[in-house]
Amino acid sequence: MPSLTPLHETYCRIDDRPLSQADVLEGLAQLLSSRLGGAVHHVVFAIQRELLFNFLGINELQSQKLLYLPYVKKIYQIASQTSQHSGQFLLAPGLRHLVDVFPKLHQKKLNPSLHFLVGILNGVLGNYLLHHHNPLAVPMLLYDHYGEVQQGDLVGKIVIFIHGVCMSHADWTGARHGGIPDKLIAQRGNKTLLYLNYNSGRRISANGRSLSNLLADLVARNPRITSIDFIGHSMGGLVARSAIFYGKQELHDWLYMTENLVCLGSPHHGAGLERFSFTIQQKLGNFPIVKLFGHLVNIRSNGILDLRHGSVRDDDWEHHDMRIGSLDDNRKPAPIPAHINAFFVAGTLEHENKNHLALKILGDYLVSVESALGEHPNPRFDLKVPAAHKAVFYGLNHFAIQYHPSVAEQIAAWLYPASDEVSENNVHQYLVNVSDLDGIA
Repeated sequence: MPSLTPLHETYCRIDDRPLSQADVLEGLAQLLSSRLGGAVHHVVFAIQRELLFNFLGINELQSQKLLYLPYVKKIYQIASQTSQHSGQFLLAPGLRHLVDVFPKLHQKKLNPSLHFLVGILNGVLGNYLLHHHNPLAVPMLLYDHYGEVQQGDLVGKIVIFIHGVCMSHADWTGARHGGIPDKLIAQRGNKTLLYLNYNSGRRISANGRSLSNLLADLVARNPRITSIDFIGHSMGGLVARSAIFYGKQELHDWLYMTENLVCLGSPHHGAGLERFSFTIQQKLGNFPIVKLFGHLVNIRSNGILDLRHGSVRDDDWEHHDMRIGSLDDNRKPAPIPAHINAFFVAGTLEHENKNHLALKILGDYLVSVESALGEHPNPRFDLKVPAAHKAVFYGLNHFAIQYHPSVAEQIAAWLYPASDEVSENNVHQYLVNVSDLDGIA
């Protein structure tokens, strides 16, 4: 029986079966047949109220009377049912019929396109999918370098790659760019590369607890593992930090085997884009058009909400009066244990170090440089990473960081330093050739 938070978000979902193509079709059929847990219904209803209030000059009492008149309610019900008719009565049965006609879809693995689709759906709707037991909800699993679920004995060092929001384990090993994994494979040493897949729409702390428990089980089954490294992109770095926090609280053996934590563009102190959308929603909410968009903005997953301030602990969010929380940063500190070497990489849209304030705040267009480097004016939240363990790449956006060969070179130098390498006291800074990525957005 999984333990539950006050918001009924499961901490750990035990499921060792990866999604099949049949799961995807059934999951899509369920989405087409539902109202997304009433979210669409409430958004439409709220937009109607805003139109009545702001454009027609009707007050709340008048709107209540109008919207609940029998014939108005009937019109609303007909419109709502019509909008669902094509999904519920045409598309959904069609998808289920495909599964009936081709039963082998239950054994077929997801191709890259389906991994891409499922990753996005989990990032945006992950908490809904989990709450409603939709087959699209991704279970937390470790995969090997060839895309198979990890099996067999593990020996020596393991390196665990953790993807970001709306992505999947398959994003690390794309055919076009070997990137960081291939660079690390080329280094000497007995190591195994593993890739975590998880539902990025869940609370970051929920995924952190799940990862901590998964690693406890992994180490118990593989006593010859000698050390663990994490490499996390974006939200993946926060999930790793959350797992480390709960691993320390629960005194798991794997924590003391953890040597290195590498974070690529992780919003340790929040993502500006999430805060910006929330600020617009709150501060400009009295303007009719903005309020209409505000209702739509509220349909975003718990995981995305956690990116506002980089929340990695349960008590950062579980006592909020509202699911979306507030603009104030009420996080609790989650320091990195002293025995773990932390390395942080930041990207910036600047193409050279001109210290342009606007671009410095914008960073890689999702995460500021200071947030990615774990720097904070309050010493309680500053992650105290040594300057030589930080790197800023000029000309790289948030997603290019994960693939660029210069980033891979820096990580390899950090994790496998040459014996004659001299330690530096300053942050590493690089001007990169973005054409190396052949158009990666």
